[in-house]
Amino acid sequence: MVESLIQTMLELSPWFLLGMAVAGLLHGLLPRNFIKRQLRGRFAVVKAVALGVPLPLCSCGVIPAGLGLKRDGASNGASLGFLISTPQTGVDSILVSATFLGWPFALFKVFAAAATGLIGGIIADRLPDDDPPDRDLGAVEAANEEQERGLRAMVEHAHDLLASIWRWLVFGVVVSALINTFLPVGTLEVFADAGPLWAGFMILLISLPLYVCATASVPIAAALVANGMPVGAALVFLMAGPATNVATIGAIYRGFGGRQLFSYLFVLIVGSLGFGLLFDWAIDPLTVAQPHAASHATWWAVASAVLLSALIARLAVQDLLGWLRGRFGASTGESIEVGVEGLSCGACERKVERALLALDGVVSVMVTRSPDRAVVVGSASREAVVRAIGTAGYTAVPS
Repeated sequence: MVESLIQTMLELSPWFLLGMAVAGLLHGLLPRNFIKRQLRGRFAVVKAVALGVPLPLCSCGVIPAGLGLKRDGASNGASLGFLISTPQTGVDSILVSATFLGWPFALFKVFAAAATGLIGGIIADRLPDDDPPDRDLGAVEAANEEQERGLRAMVEHAHDLLASIWRWLVFGVVVSALINTFLPVGTLEVFADAGPLWAGFMILLISLPLYVCATASVPIAAALVANGMPVGAALVFLMAGPATNVATIGAIYRGFGGRQLFSYLFVLIVGSLGFGLLFDWAIDPLTVAQPHAASHATWWAVASAVLLSALIARLAVQDLLGWLRGRFGASTGESIEVGVEGLSCGACERKVERALLALDGVVSVMVTRSPDRAVVVGSASREAVVRAIGTAGYTAVPS
């Protein structure tokens, strides 16, 4: 078990860190409001998909981004094309997929994400809009605002990316190690015996309501493939899982309406099954890399694994300390509780927390989702707390 954990981290860490670095560069070098400006007018769906495919946003981050685009004037097609294609890929997911499952699989997944995004966007633009005037489009994601520039902003953005998915990254690595350690090789050949269509359909039923991250779920998919699951079914898992879950379905219904939600799910269901079958038919399964086939304990792999582990440990400690401060810090000053709209991931929580901790007189801050709120302990006024939340890009509501 421990050996499998170490080997998974050695394979995952270098390419995940590289993906984080590229994400930080994209954030820091793209012009302000670049995405919003590009997703209007002619070829908006094509631009939305082209911009969305390399962006490292999982389901948690892509929801406010897509709804923010819609509220800022992007068409239904551009917004839904972005929502379909973006969570399936990302520079980090592409690199990690190539490491665990080979470049043919990684590139095919990019092609499938782009194709489903384009098809879904085109269909959405041709459907009548059933949005009532008061439809809730949520808060605009902070990333769509005018961002800070420079190296510090790039590093903070890359750090926020890790902060938003580190729990799922740990989950993926642990589940992958458990499968490789305790599941006998060939156990999942029952999926292959059922045929590629039924195998994909069974995986689809699991993937649709489940939250999985495009990057963190790759080691799980690779371990399942190594134990006999058809590669096409793994593609279904990596396409439908990141792009669909209960939270995403509810957000799209509220933001776009029932017709658009139906088209969104139809494209993802048919598209993931279709591309899974196409991969099994067109691509030699021997091109898919087998995880842990050989040791990759190079010095840079070891250094990357140590660095990534240290960053994850730091985030875990920060989360624990923040919870303890919020839970037991009320005795050090007055407590102010404010509802917060627009929180969708750990990075959102951290951004609000940083803004509130910068206020004079604040002793501790606890920002949570479900319920979406901020609890501030100290002498800062409620008005200052509300302004700080707004400055961070979110909306404070009466609690």
